[in-house]
Amino acid sequence: MSAPHGNAASPFRQPRAVWAVAFACVISFMGIGLVDPILPALADSLHATPSQVSLLFSSYLIVTAVAMLFVGWFSSRFGAKRTLVIGLAVIVVFAALAGTSGSINGIVGFRAGWGLGNALFIATSLAVIVASASGGFGGAIILYETALGLGIAVGPLLGGELGGISWRGPFFGVAVLMAVALVATAVFVPDLPKPERVTSPLAPLKALRHRGLLTMGIMALLYNWGFFTMLGYAPYPMELDAHRLGLVFTGWGLLVAAFSVFFAPRLQARYGTAPVLYVNLAGLSVVMAVIAAGVATPTVVIVAVIVSGAFIGINNTLTTQAVMLVSPVERPVASSAYGFLRFIGGGLAPYVAGKLADATDLSVPFYLGAATFLLAIPVLASGHNLLREAEQRTGEGESVAPTLIPVGKPASGSAPRVVVAVSAHDQAAAIVDAAARLARDTHSPLEVVHVQLTALVEELAADTETRDQARAAVTAHLDRLAGQGVPATGQILTTVGDHSAAGRVLARHAADTGARAIAVGRSPHGPLTQFAEGSFTTALTHAATCTVVLVEPDNAPRQLTSATLPALRDGAA
Repeated sequence: MSAPHGNAASPFRQPRAVWAVAFACVISFMGIGLVDPILPALADSLHATPSQVSLLFSSYLIVTAVAMLFVGWFSSRFGAKRTLVIGLAVIVVFAALAGTSGSINGIVGFRAGWGLGNALFIATSLAVIVASASGGFGGAIILYETALGLGIAVGPLLGGELGGISWRGPFFGVAVLMAVALVATAVFVPDLPKPERVTSPLAPLKALRHRGLLTMGIMALLYNWGFFTMLGYAPYPMELDAHRLGLVFTGWGLLVAAFSVFFAPRLQARYGTAPVLYVNLAGLSVVMAVIAAGVATPTVVIVAVIVSGAFIGINNTLTTQAVMLVSPVERPVASSAYGFLRFIGGGLAPYVAGKLADATDLSVPFYLGAATFLLAIPVLASGHNLLREAEQRTGEGESVAPTLIPVGKPASGSAPRVVVAVSAHDQAAAIVDAAARLARDTHSPLEVVHVQLTALVEELAADTETRDQARAAVTAHLDRLAGQGVPATGQILTTVGDHSAAGRVLARHAADTGARAIAVGRSPHGPLTQFAEGSFTTALTHAATCTVVLVEPDNAPRQLTSATLPALRDGAA
């Protein structure tokens, strides 16, 4: 297939609405990291202790956590665009007020307001980008992930540069940039339809009654406790100015972004979600213990913080995947419940760390952070069976494991079929028609499998198309094939985030039905994405027991094997 999602030749060929929200996403994701470089300067300028300054994180994250419980209701009641615009406006106002404040208590209070705006924004931004992406769902998701990576990496750098002028600089900088994003969003993003039913404000809390979601949520709380302990307190023992602190955390952010997007999916495809998380959490515990033991040596702390970015990038991606796999409720509700627990852990950690540091010494909060990472492992293990079962079958509510849903009349006869996998993009019809020629040449019926993806980014989940849209796409293919005299049946393959799992499910389906061959098309995202380890096509090729071929409108089918994938990935073929 071309890609599990997407329909633009370039992921960056998007409507202005998508670009407006993506720009706002970059600035929003800067919100946490940009204050790190100015923490020591704030403490010095406002005569505050590190524990007082740490409340900048606590107020921001705790308000974000509580607001996550209600943003689903607010968005379904007032609409996604209005929620997005209100969230951006709140951020602009409170970021500017924080810059004008003359006391640490004032900044802490304004950061709380900032957290409210952040919750309204992040809970709807992914859905708005997907809904506005007339140029392609897949490209929109890639653009969102790019914005996330840029925000994480650039936030500390901007904070360090502006903080080198004044500690007020990062706050005013965010206010100005978010004001630009606010205007662009208000002008370019169209009004979007409201959901058919309003989400209950109690739905996220009720969702936590489900053992799987609660287990993964507690695991995320413990992980974020350690994470934000490091983020809130590591700048002090580094003994660097704002500019150099910005560079350190930019290096950290680059690793977070790279390992989240490129390495986490490959590790998950090879080893599974839970085993990777076990090793990753243990690695984070070791890194935090190194920081605690070397807290008096700035170089040790600097290196350990940068290295932690790799582990954090992997954990952020796979924790969200685990939550969505075990959750039996609607994905937006699961996202809100998970976000609540996740941000609560992040908000409480800096406050407790400050109290411990004041009462003992600076190493104790880091040792506690190492312990919370370790404690997350048995919590995750208590839900291991739930996670393993969820990866193999559907849940009691919405389907979360890759699942095939028949469309149209069932196949008749016993002749081996040709299966073609496509998704929602502008070359789908050409790929199906190329596969139809292969089916005609081999006197085989054709089965069209349309892959419908739920995209996962951080704690957010968004369906790239509705079930009705996917069904309509399959029906259109079947009607066109009927006009060509090609006997064909259809399926929808639903999958949540994990492309490789979908590829393996399709390979197993082909084996169970005795398929002659499986056909896929070229990806609009290029060979590096399509043929990478952990991709749909690569997993399908490795798992299939029948022939897998690459079909193109103007070329003969080309067989895909483990030996040919590297050459295709490098663009040499």
